Amino acid sequence: MKYPAALLLCLLLSFPLAAQVGGQRAFTFLELPVSAKQAGLGGVNVSSLGHDVNMVTANPALLNPEMDRQLSLSYVGYLADIKQSNIAYAFNHQKLGRWAATINYLNYGDFVQRDASGIEEASFTVNDYTFSLSHARQADAFTIGATAKLAVSTIAGNKSVGFLADVGGLFKHPEKDFTVGLAFKNIGYQLKPFDGGERQAMPFDAQLGASYKPEHMPVRLSLTAYHLYQFDVVYLDPNSKGRLDANGNEIKEEKSVRDKIARHFVAGAEFIFSKNFQVRAGYNHLRRKELRLENASGGAGFSVGAMLRVRAFELNYSSAFYHPAGASHYVTISTDTGTLLKRKNTE
Repeated sequence: MKYPAALLLCLLLSFPLAAQVGGQRAFTFLELPVSAKQAGLGGVNVSSLGHDVNMVTANPALLNPEMDRQLSLSYVGYLADIKQSNIAYAFNHQKLGRWAATINYLNYGDFVQRDASGIEEASFTVNDYTFSLSHARQADAFTIGATAKLAVSTIAGNKSVGFLADVGGLFKHPEKDFTVGLAFKNIGYQLKPFDGGERQAMPFDAQLGASYKPEHMPVRLSLTAYHLYQFDVVYLDPNSKGRLDANGNEIKEEKSVRDKIARHFVAGAEFIFSKNFQVRAGYNHLRRKELRLENASGGAGFSVGAMLRVRAFELNYSSAFYHPAGASHYVTISTDTGTLLKRKNTE
């Protein structure tokens, strides 16, 4: 496994970049899951190995032979007309090895531009998109992969451009259905900030996870830790009201070590009823704590999904609850283009 020295340099630079956790960050849309499987498992997973090519965006080391010739289209509608689309394709070149290409597009809808007196002047759009290219190499039980990404954000024609990279590794047990994944996400630099704005930090993250399927059970369990570069990721709103004690005194919520640890973990489960039908579920504690209402949590932080395969096509659906007000619905359609072309040639 030979990689350019620049790739290893990016990995080393990720640690000083991790210190930039305060203030605003650019291209935060890169933290969103792009497919139904990833969303159904809680939104963060770096170890669930399989044929879903979209998982390369979670960890480039998940790129494997089962993804060869897989073409996948994903769509999700968020609240307030925000829509996200993703297309991914994987292929294996005889000389250059295994690769995957991804295009992700996020549209925030149409906005009205007004002058200081409130009179409508024009309308404009806000968009984010990325072009990604991933490569992975396998040696025995270990796989190492990397993804190069060009990210662009536009607001009314004003553009911000960044170049980022993901670096990941995967260990697959030679006998058991057990995998461990490690990924350093969004290592990079903002090549061009918005006009009149300052250069911002990238949404760096370090993630470590494991997936295990007991030999005689139709379920694969995953546990993923993220935001590993910072122990305390708890934010408590200073304006929120606390509970009242017996004397009527307000007691503000305080941080606890248990909550600090729990907010780093995402749990997921894949119930494998057959190769053509699966059900998924996930729980993201950080999402639940940050997006709940003051007096209600609803389903925030939970996600459910299913996979159904019919002939040459596979349909994945997930419902991820980001807020008590409702859920976002992910739909992913995939096919093996090699099998599809063979069927057309035989007809």
